[in-house]
Amino acid sequence: MTLTRKTFLNMAGAAALAVGFGAAPASAQEVTLSLHQFLPAQANVPKLILDVWADNVEEASGGRIKIDRYPSMQLGGKPPELMDQAIDGVADIVWTVVGYTPGRYPSTEVFELPFMMTDAGAGPVSQAYWEMFEKGMKDTEFKDVHILGTWVHGPGMIHTNKEVKTPADMEGLKIRGGSRLVNSFLEKLGASPIGMPVPAIPEALSKGVIDGTTIPWEVTAALKIPELVGNHTEFKGSALYTLGFVLAMNKDKYESLPADLQKVIDDNSGLEFSVFAAKTQEAADGPARQLAVDNGNNIVTVSGADVDAWKAAAQSVYEEWIADMDSKGIDGQALIDEARALIAKHSN
Repeated sequence: MTLTRKTFLNMAGAAALAVGFGAAPASAQEVTLSLHQFLPAQANVPKLILDVWADNVEEASGGRIKIDRYPSMQLGGKPPELMDQAIDGVADIVWTVVGYTPGRYPSTEVFELPFMMTDAGAGPVSQAYWEMFEKGMKDTEFKDVHILGTWVHGPGMIHTNKEVKTPADMEGLKIRGGSRLVNSFLEKLGASPIGMPVPAIPEALSKGVIDGTTIPWEVTAALKIPELVGNHTEFKGSALYTLGFVLAMNKDKYESLPADLQKVIDDNSGLEFSVFAAKTQEAADGPARQLAVDNGNNIVTVSGADVDAWKAAAQSVYEEWIADMDSKGIDGQALIDEARALIAKHSN
């Protein structure tokens, strides 16, 4: 090829352009983080909470942080393994139900005791959760991870293939429970608790492995629960139960970040984020409940004095939990008193 002056100049210009681009940081991106969790991407928590959090972090970092999202356990393993994945660095960040690892984070269970949540909802409970986490759990039970958020879902309730109004109606039913304490309460009610992660519920219902499940309204839409059972039992005055969540980050990964990127993570985490997550998740209860109404399902609302029989059945759960905490060197009654005081404080 004859190298004309024009060809040479064009080639030189292209080379200079390539060198120029090469000298610039690769779109100023410095860190890619993996976010792993067990729900489908279109479910409420990933869509309305985790994606919002990740998008905010990416934007606040000016593109220097990229968060790859892996729903439905796409990085492998089972939901109960998520906390270990965060500790071991299999995933940089995980969202999980604390109760998936029974007894491992005992202090958090205070918020899962029956009827701890009042009608004020998930916001005050999550505020109490974060405050108690910072005070007594951060450097003890959660010392192996960097916690970004702590919150609870809206009122937990019962969804069954037969009508449930009283504790006696639970006798003999096979019910999926979401945590150790929920399962303990189900036993007190005469039901047979069946442990399984949320994604397994639809198949278990359709095959008759279980007669019902305990989950909040919000989760029922993604799992198509109103199509699988015709009865729902909710409570007024205080919730039957709730479950605790954490958004947890690998500690070494967090500490390896430059200070300004740590600040980006910090600014989008903590108390304010926890309350946002709780209220957002709870706000999705209403639309999900409406799906059951539209389907013509039977919704039982237990209220007033009718709740007392359920609370009476829960009393032994409290007594056994306090004794269990005491055996671990934890003052269970003090945790209950502190949690109730903080929930009441933030409910006003």
